[in-house]
Amino acid sequence: MSTVTVSAFIEAQDVDVWRLLTDLPARADWLSAVGDVEVLNPGDLGPGTAWRETRVRPDGVAEAEEFLVVEAAAPARLVLSSRGAGADYRITWTLRAVERRRRGCTEVTVEHEAVPTRPYGRVLALILGGLAARAVEGALRRDLADLALAVGPARSAEAA
Repeated sequence: MSTVTVSAFIEAQDVDVWRLLTDLPARADWLSAVGDVEVLNPGDLGPGTAWRETRVRPDGVAEAEEFLVVEAAAPARLVLSSRGAGADYRITWTLRAVERRRRGCTEVTVEHEAVPTRPYGRVLALILGGLAARAVEGALRRDLADLALAVGPARSAEAA
């Protein structure tokens, strides 16, 4: 199993970050790597909610991924799962309100766990583990930067 964890401080209230993070139809609007989102079972977001999104990898190849909500505890924790080729993934978003420079701010941590499910997944993890971890870290950092930009101070003030 491999785990990659990244964190960032976002200049916005945790409820605003949560609202954008869990607005599935809007994901393609603020995530630069996401081209399309299809919600598979519309309704309130909670355990069992599923969607498919098309992400463009750094090499330019578009790839569809399906996500399933395992846990949703607003506005603090969102746990997702996704099946991959040779590995299953668990992505945990943790939001923590903090005071920073006398403003409301949210520390957002994303943990991405990969569990090989097939022999070739284990072999690839051994061979490409470090490279894959760096690629995942880069993608998570990009997603956090996109989230910060989309929900930053100017956007939060508009919502108020």
